[in-house]
Amino acid sequence: MQGATRCVWRGACAQAPSCEGRFDRALPHIRAALAMLSLLAAIGTVVPQPAGAQTPTSGGAAASVFPSRPIRVLVAATPGGGPDLVARLMAPRMAEAFGQPVVVENRAGGNGSIAAEAVARSQPDGHVLLMGMDSLIAINPHLYPNMPVDTVRDLLPIASLISNGMVLVVHPSQPATTLAEFIELARRSNPPLHYASGGNGSQHHLTMERLKARAGINLVHVPYKGGAPATAATVAGEVAAMMSGTSTASQIRSGRLRAIAVTSATRSLVLPDVPTIAETLSDFQMTQWYGLFGPVGMPETVINRIRAEAEAAITLPVVRERLLAGGGLQPWITTREAFEAHIRDDLERYGKVVREAGARLD
Repeated sequence: MQGATRCVWRGACAQAPSCEGRFDRALPHIRAALAMLSLLAAIGTVVPQPAGAQTPTSGGAAASVFPSRPIRVLVAATPGGGPDLVARLMAPRMAEAFGQPVVVENRAGGNGSIAAEAVARSQPDGHVLLMGMDSLIAINPHLYPNMPVDTVRDLLPIASLISNGMVLVVHPSQPATTLAEFIELARRSNPPLHYASGGNGSQHHLTMERLKARAGINLVHVPYKGGAPATAATVAGEVAAMMSGTSTASQIRSGRLRAIAVTSATRSLVLPDVPTIAETLSDFQMTQWYGLFGPVGMPETVINRIRAEAEAAITLPVVRERLLAGGGLQPWITTREAFEAHIRDDLERYGKVVREAGARLD
């Protein structure tokens, strides 16, 4: 096009004399642009955020864009159990809130240690979480001398989710109908009554051992390979009693088991007519619980966001109904400080029971 001059910017445009006039006129604008670039470099570039996005916080760049990819929740248990049920009920609700997929992965190997190690060694950005249980966090450290992670030092408690008591049940052929009668029966029995558990070091085992110590009675432990076989043995009358989960409510209602007392601080929602052990033996409380954990070093803003969405998901009416139907599980919402204190108390409590009972792995 006639009259047009192509300007090739090399240094100060010395090789293009015909550009000199235009360069002089453009110089103030160039200086203003350079000044603006220097200012942006000093304070950081402000990028417009889409609706609903988080703004930068003291947690750093990772916190400002959380979540930036799918979130993985590692469940330290097999599919179909309580922790798996909780994770899968929460996942779609949390995914909707986060705008990212929430993927549940079962990592049951090493009695939960494989899942715990994977989370503890992950990047502390909130994209890899652990559905942890009291058995993994508070009992295993007393039974496994060489765990790959320290469950207190290497894992960060984010949110308490579920707390569920156990229930002392007996075979219907046993004459005891109350805790006082059961204690008296155990004291008079010769040979001693036998009780089932889901294995050495399980909650079933350690809770019954604590009851033995508090009540001053003698019972013979018969470990089985899991809670289901232990329940079947008790229903069949192979043993006199066991500490079961509230998932045995159907066997209790049908009369195949008789409920004596629950181990929680208050009566169970699924067994409201069954008294607590604490109503007879004061201050007795043993519960199973699940919670969300992450690697140490997560930004505070990310922790709070995950915690808020987890609590919102677990307390939805439809989720609460499914939890009760799936084994009498009840939401347990506490502050982070209270959750951490509960973990410390359980570590001390279970450590004492393990030592006194001489519990050993199968």
